[in-house]
Amino acid sequence: MLPLYKTIPSPVGQLILVARDTKLAAILWENERLNRVRLGPLEEDSQHPVLKETERQLMEYFAGQRRRFDLALDFAGTDFQVRVWQALLSIPFGETRSYRDIAIQIGQPTAVRAVGAANGRNPISIIAPCHRVIGTSGSLTGFAGGLAAKQFLLSLEGQQTLQLVF
Repeated sequence: MLPLYKTIPSPVGQLILVARDTKLAAILWENERLNRVRLGPLEEDSQHPVLKETERQLMEYFAGQRRRFDLALDFAGTDFQVRVWQALLSIPFGETRSYRDIAIQIGQPTAVRAVGAANGRNPISIIAPCHRVIGTSGSLTGFAGGLAAKQFLLSLEGQQTLQLVF
């Protein structure tokens, strides 16, 4: 069975929600970089229960009414990537961590660059909050949705404006 998708509007542009069976597999950005997340062919289904529930929870988040998501997730990646993505889930709403913090958390303190690469391939943006990962200096660094979207999400969560790095 092909993964199913639904496109929704959001304050950070159109988002493409993708489900595999009964789990959320991806949230992709409007101007998604080709092959950042490998999913293969997709089939549209705007009524799929997982996609509808994801949309509902995202709208609550954007309205400032939700701080935690309650969705079954289907991370597809290497063991290392999945460990990084799972670590993202532990970053509390309104807080940030550095790539170094994540590397230490997963028990590989010298893997800072690899953590950055895995973070950049996070398939479930916003829900697995890769936007909460910043440079050690406190600067905003690359983000699949663009730095303006990253700043918006951090501001929504109450973070002060951070320095943008291009």
